[in-house]
Amino acid sequence: MYNSGVTRILLVEDDHSIVSNLTRYLCDEGFTVETAGGQAEALEKLETGQHDLVLLDISLPDGSGYAVCAAAKANSDLPVIFLTASGDEYSVVAGLDMGADDYISKPFRPRELLSRIRSVLRRSGKSQTVLEVDHIRVDTEKGNVTRHGEEVFLSALEYRLLLVFFANKGLVLSRSRLLEEIWDAAGEYVNDNTLTVYIKRLRDKLEDDPQNPTFIKTIRGIGYKIGH
Repeated sequence: MYNSGVTRILLVEDDHSIVSNLTRYLCDEGFTVETAGGQAEALEKLETGQHDLVLLDISLPDGSGYAVCAAAKANSDLPVIFLTASGDEYSVVAGLDMGADDYISKPFRPRELLSRIRSVLRRSGKSQTVLEVDHIRVDTEKGNVTRHGEEVFLSALEYRLLLVFFANKGLVLSRSRLLEEIWDAAGEYVNDNTLTVYIKRLRDKLEDDPQNPTFIKTIRGIGYKIGH
């Protein structure tokens, strides 16, 4: 049974480098991320999608982040964190006056932004830090994993790989996609055999019967998935 779900973030930013790096980082931390490169696209996604928090650049190529903030607050009072240019005090004050919940100046450290996100989610009552699929429970705030109520100790790479599965529950992830995730976490080249080793380690620690896995399922010729 899937409990609470994964926190859904709308990232509104036109800097492709920030979008790419931040999306990967937040997905590794257990969030799902939808992106928009400008005001018009962000407003459309707010209307058609479901989100738990908005990360919002104030300066957008086709308008202003202020309009997006106003829409987020008007539609469902979504928490908003502004991404601002360093030292732009006027933008910070204007954003907070519009109801933004927090701001962070560029360039920022990802861990600091993560802390701000979790703090805002807690204050807004939208925090979804406990994820559960079948007999596996992950508390992303505490960083621990339990199996049938008993704590399981994972290496950093095993934990990050597990978070990738949780962030994509029900979706089939190809071996190449998972290899990219491991490579990013390890900071060095890893090969296909490495992925096989980590999948085996996770199954040994999480499955009731590692030889007949029901949690991390193999989809022959495609990859792996968890959930239904």
